[in-house]
Amino acid sequence: MDVGFTRLKIAVFVDGCFWHSCPDHATWPRDNGEWWRQKLLTNVARDRDTDQVLRDSGWEVIRIWEHELPEDAAERVGDVVCRRRGSDGTVPPAT
Repeated sequence: MDVGFTRLKIAVFVDGCFWHSCPDHATWPRDNGEWWRQKLLTNVARDRDTDQVLRDSGWEVIRIWEHELPEDAAERVGDVVCRRRGSDGTVPPAT
């Protein structure tokens, strides 16, 4: 987790396009190609597993690609924070 809003149970990850196999920008190295392929696929599988573990524990997971505009990413995070806080702006009690 790169940023955590622990009281709101929001986990934010900023994923690199290469290391996390961005659907728009992923590249597959030619040298030692099979090793890299397995490494990168393992990273993606671990990301999905981490997402599921967090969601099963009541967390909301936000994944931001490194190529996303910071303003867009901040807006997405802000929207989730506002929704999780509720209409009165308070943080719900810990569970």
